[in-house]
Amino acid sequence: MNLHDWIDELSDVLDVDTEVDEGLVLDLARTAAQNVQKTAAPITAYLLGWAAGAGDADPEAIEKLAARAQLLAESWDRPADAPDPDDVDDEVPDDSSVDHSSDLYED
Repeated sequence: MNLHDWIDELSDVLDVDTEVDEGLVLDLARTAAQNVQKTAAPITAYLLGWAAGAGDADPEAIEKLAARAQLLAESWDRPADAPDPDDVDDEVPDDSSVDHSSDLYED
């Protein structure tokens, strides 16, 4: 069985009547995995499919959606192994011994 057979069989099982540009989806997934993190690949592909289905997109519109997602993944500024900044508990330095009574603050 090859990828085309899998796509045909899966489409039947999911009752989906569509053509899939697997090269487009795989390229986008690869870029997301390399530039964001590995687990971004299937989520990115899923969200592309969701957006395409929600907008009843034709192949040209799907290519435009994929290009926008590809651009975002390519410009992602965090390395693939960097933790999500929202999940990082930054250590707060203890400056309780510092006298701040003469510090000037702007309003």
